[in-house]
Amino acid sequence: MPEILVQLFGLATIASAIRAFVPLYLATLGGVFNERSGIVNIGIDGMMIFGTWFGAWGALQWGPVAGLLTAVAAGVAVAAIHGMATITFRVDHIVSGVAINILAIGMPRFLSIVAYGQGTQSPQVPSLPKIDLPGLGEQSIMVPVTVLLGFGAWFVLTRTIFGLRLRSAGENPRAAESLGVRVRGQRWAGVLISGGFAGLAGGYLSIELVGLYREGMNQGRGFIALAALILGNWSPIGAAFACLLFAWTEALTVFLRVDWINNAFIQSLPYIVTLVVLALFFRRVRPPKAVGQAYEAGSPV
Repeated sequence: MPEILVQLFGLATIASAIRAFVPLYLATLGGVFNERSGIVNIGIDGMMIFGTWFGAWGALQWGPVAGLLTAVAAGVAVAAIHGMATITFRVDHIVSGVAINILAIGMPRFLSIVAYGQGTQSPQVPSLPKIDLPGLGEQSIMVPVTVLLGFGAWFVLTRTIFGLRLRSAGENPRAAESLGVRVRGQRWAGVLISGGFAGLAGGYLSIELVGLYREGMNQGRGFIALAALILGNWSPIGAAFACLLFAWTEALTVFLRVDWINNAFIQSLPYIVTLVVLALFFRRVRPPKAVGQAYEAGSPV
């Protein structure tokens, strides 16, 4: 097989893509719940950053499983701030998300100074058990867990009463309210679930993918997750294929080496592919009709 094909589709590239897929897909699943309930959340990147810090810190204190749970709790706590702003006080969703992303720039550095005596990096953290996947070598136990969470999210959204109510809150909250659905409650649920998934994504990133917390390690993955959410048409199954595409391009930044392609261009591939995909497919997808619209019980949207 020609060397370029080995770099593009070899087992090493595929294995790396699988590792990169996990945090992207977890964050995207959070976005699916969030936006299906009617709340825009561009603060997913910030929630992931908090997950990376608290995941590493929790793993150092109590072990990797507790670290992941700590990351989830941190994501939920930050999501509660977003929910308070957008649902309770009806702040513009974009403004609230930007504020969370700004908070995530400075707060982890301050916490690192307090916890580690310096502001950019934690000590090495313990990792979760590994499993052997045929042909792909050792992978984190979080790989099959993520796949199960994806199918679980699809089942909940499409086959349960809770999922139907949550989707109705994002599609037509007035009609949902007339049928007895507590729209604000469903939106709160979507926001908090989103934060939990984003925190878990960040915890995986620091505990498993890198092995420590390092400032800037998220590298805008939350924004790529938002692109995957759109490309996947707000569906857990569609989002999985979108995340695989973006994860594959991220893996290429590690393994693709071609003399006539500038290395800086290769390193920027995930972001270039994100922009190109959004430009090509943005008009072909349909977001939830009431996403981003403030809602108060008993009032028109």
